[in-house]
Amino acid sequence: MLANALPDHVRLRLRDYALLLRLNRPVGTLLLLWPTYWALWLAADGMPSTSNLIVFTLGVYFMRAAGCAINDFADREWDRHVERTKDRPLTTGRIQPWEAVALFVGLGLVSFLMVLLFTNTLTLYLAFGGALLAFVYPFMKRYTHLPQVFLGAAFGWSIPMAWAAQTGELSQVTWLLFIANIIWSVVYDTFYAMVDREDDLKVGIKSTAVLFGDADRLILGILQTTIIAILLLVGQQAELGTFYYIGLLTMACLFIYHQFLARERDRAGCFKAFLHNNWAGFALFAGLAVDRMLA
Repeated sequence: MLANALPDHVRLRLRDYALLLRLNRPVGTLLLLWPTYWALWLAADGMPSTSNLIVFTLGVYFMRAAGCAINDFADREWDRHVERTKDRPLTTGRIQPWEAVALFVGLGLVSFLMVLLFTNTLTLYLAFGGALLAFVYPFMKRYTHLPQVFLGAAFGWSIPMAWAAQTGELSQVTWLLFIANIIWSVVYDTFYAMVDREDDLKVGIKSTAVLFGDADRLILGILQTTIIAILLLVGQQAELGTFYYIGLLTMACLFIYHQFLARERDRAGCFKAFLHNNWAGFALFAGLAVDRMLA
């Protein structure tokens, strides 16, 4: 009702900002949220503190939106050559480059202030690394075929930050989760990149989908198996119980389903496999949360 009361030009501008920040596509936020929750629940050995839960939930939403803004800023020239992205607000000129940078800086500052005011010194130091990764990642596809690794590090940096906020220190389990998340990010973002592979080859964009070529599904299967192996080790080191392993088994079954979805390497199947990884992350979180609740 309030939106309808606004002038048309204001509504259109707000709509373009929402598209720039991907507010209409929550899956990307959830792919960042679940690993953050893995870390919070494990570090707390159960329900995390209310303040940490609020700070990191909001931080995930703000930093994912900030990442989308700086990503579109970096890709504004290339996006016009890719079918899926040619109508983005920044590419078409409906939003100016300086506006995207301003949104990135503004959302980043809000997230930084939450860390400064409501967490501890170690988390604050780690936040600088997270900001650097969020800024650097979008430019990596110019220099390496492994931008998905940088995406995984940027997305996964919330893991040591959440762990530090909850416990004041880091552990071996923290870094096992971080490594598992980097590999998982490579997997789901490669499915995503397979959607654009033909366009990327034409304009010279680098990605793991281009690097892996015809071996893409085999390599993704190896990476998916590695994720499960690392998370098995997490379960052993953290002395987790049956429900965690049920969640992990569910994740493994979903990985197999994702391979089935992408079996023909068509755009629709690969994109669905990317989207469906959200459920894999949720399955592990659900198993972990129930396990800790009943421990």
